[in-house]
Amino acid sequence: MAMNKMQGVWPAMMTPLTNGKPNVLELEKLTELLIAQGLDGLYLLGSTGQGVLLSESDRKLVTEVVASVNSGRLPIIVQVGSLTTEESIRLAKHAALQQIDGISSVGPIYYQAPGGSSSMALNHYKAIAKATDLPFFPYQLGQNAFSESISDFVQKLLELPNITGMKLTTANLLEIVDIFNHSDGKLILFSGADELMCQAALCGTTGAIGTSYNLWGQECQYVRKEFLKGNVALATQFMLAFQEVIFTILPNVWTFFRLAMKTRFDIDIGSTVAPLGSDNETWSEDEVIALMEKITEISTIKKVQ
Repeated sequence: MAMNKMQGVWPAMMTPLTNGKPNVLELEKLTELLIAQGLDGLYLLGSTGQGVLLSESDRKLVTEVVASVNSGRLPIIVQVGSLTTEESIRLAKHAALQQIDGISSVGPIYYQAPGGSSSMALNHYKAIAKATDLPFFPYQLGQNAFSESISDFVQKLLELPNITGMKLTTANLLEIVDIFNHSDGKLILFSGADELMCQAALCGTTGAIGTSYNLWGQECQYVRKEFLKGNVALATQFMLAFQEVIFTILPNVWTFFRLAMKTRFDIDIGSTVAPLGSDNETWSEDEVIALMEKITEISTIKKVQ
């Protein structure tokens, strides 16, 4: 896969579930929808895809289904991080067998104490990165998980095998700039904060990975492209409305997206794996439609049926 394909708007794909297990039919429908919309890539089994909450066999199934439906049409990155390094390695090797284009990983979960050393995260990443020849995109942890500066961490990260880029989890634009500057152009950076999609493009990111792109992928892709062409007026109007909608739905985000995806695309993503989303309140269809239309109308993009 040419590295110039690693850019643009990538949905952090939802994983449709039934009773906590992947719903293959709905997963196939969602995959085909996102491909038909002409989005730039697919990111599987991250936080949005509930990857760490699924069994190893279910994660492998999701990767196989999406890879089969996609059949090489879009680049795919799979998040393989898990509670153990060994499981992450097995998932990475499985992704390679499916001819996936890249792998990603969260840092050590639970055991990595805030303010601690980065050595545990780096050892975890190194073991995953060297398990295959696939391009590796670890999560950016910023200054939240260890005491070193971002510059020191980036320099150590650049020494990892197959390191290609990062998925940035921060909403701090200065952190993005810091990572970009200290990586000296050697890393492909994806922003992970939907509400900063255009702003992050000014800070050195080449793409954006986010939950909202499952629902508004075409709209966000169009606006981001227009912004890069210099249409600041459209981007400003869109991003202000987009941010307002995101802040509105965040307290009950899982129930919002389930009803929204069902209403707009007739795709049921199912319930989350408890306790995730167990505190979410329900939405009315009118509320969801109003928020969806607000974003669609500003972007001037028509939906794919």
